[in-house]
Amino acid sequence: MKSEQYKTYLDESELPRAWYNLRADMKEKPAPLLNPETHLPVTAEELEKVFCKECVKQELDDTTREIPIPQGVLDFYKMYRPSPLVRAYFLEKALGTPAKIYYKFEGNNTSGSHKLNSAIAQAYYAKEQGLTDVTTETGAGQWGTALSMASAFYGLKCHVYMVKCSYEQKPFRREVMRTYGGDVTPSPSMTTEVGRRINAEHPGTTGSLGCAISEAVEAASKLPNSRYLLGSVLNQVCLHQSVIGLEAKTAFDKLGVKPDVIIGCAGGGSNLVGLIAPFMGEKLRGEADYRFIAVEPSSCPSLTRGKYAYDYCDTGKVCPLQKMYTLGSSYIPSASHAGGLRYHGMSATLSALYDQKYIEARSITQTEVFEAATLFARVEGTLPAPESAHAIRAAMDEALRCKKEGREETILFGLTGTGYFDMYAYARYNDGEMSDYIPTDEEILKAHERLPKIKV
Repeated sequence: MKSEQYKTYLDESELPRAWYNLRADMKEKPAPLLNPETHLPVTAEELEKVFCKECVKQELDDTTREIPIPQGVLDFYKMYRPSPLVRAYFLEKALGTPAKIYYKFEGNNTSGSHKLNSAIAQAYYAKEQGLTDVTTETGAGQWGTALSMASAFYGLKCHVYMVKCSYEQKPFRREVMRTYGGDVTPSPSMTTEVGRRINAEHPGTTGSLGCAISEAVEAASKLPNSRYLLGSVLNQVCLHQSVIGLEAKTAFDKLGVKPDVIIGCAGGGSNLVGLIAPFMGEKLRGEADYRFIAVEPSSCPSLTRGKYAYDYCDTGKVCPLQKMYTLGSSYIPSASHAGGLRYHGMSATLSALYDQKYIEARSITQTEVFEAATLFARVEGTLPAPESAHAIRAAMDEALRCKKEGREETILFGLTGTGYFDMYAYARYNDGEMSDYIPTDEEILKAHERLPKIKV
């Protein structure tokens, strides 16, 4: 084994200088966001009441292929980027597969995940706009941690609404946010009108990302000099995360290797879109071909069992409507341990690509996920986040398929973060107390029946 082949690092000069806007190469663009009251395409002026002005500009841009990364953001990226592309030799050996397995590791920064890529960009734009406060939601806590860190760097006050089950399961993630100066509220709470309404409608609920988004948006509307910053789903976030795929593509080019299969976990979809972006661009332009696999939890199967329709992006129905694969904004997932994947819908970009058959999707139970996470930790030496372990499971399954078929394919997956704040979940698995929950058709149908009636 050559050490230089185990981890492939890029130097600072190879750090991307521009984000790649995948939508620019899509012939069939995602449908426009709609105003939740008028059901007409939302305007920049309307979005600017919620989001930072520059982020709104990026959100609505589906024609500009490259958007320059501001120098202030680049300077921050240099603290932890470029991140390594790693060859998983020991996992290959454990599986006895002829496949070559690589992963792009995004856990090598203080926030512990890929979320910092967009957090620092959005915080930069908030500061440039002269804002003093930002609000957000967080599921497992990676986004809340990243935004608290970015806000501290730019002197902003960060208000985080954390999904209640994760708030209780991951107390140390909460404390990292507080250490960076963020204030953290379990969601749904009794501090907002929408939180009180959700608690009344769903007594004892463990919350969801959709609930937390609603509370964060309401809080931003009431705080002076504040805007809401989102951790996934929207185009602006997918755009910022493209640094992952751009670096991976450069590293593979240096190695003279082309991946055959590219795999990522999918909750809101931004990390997966970011990973696949330049590769998908080549596929869309007819320059190369790849297989892309989105992996989601069986407890929240937005792509595999959702409906492609306009739906509210949040449970409280205050955010714009987006056409996406959705379980319905009224659907509240079970309290699974992959808190970052407990979102009822999916990125409009990813949804459109899936609908156009450019992407495959599969759902996996959490016991299968933790089985894969445990093996990966033992042979590769890194404890993965439960969200990332969905991609690991699928990568292992693809590698075993290669073994069965005698095919020497190259597999890339995204290791989006580490699991050192997820020990409650690992304890449940190690003690044999973890169970799987798969929603019934009736549960999903009930939520689908409450989808808004939109004529487009």
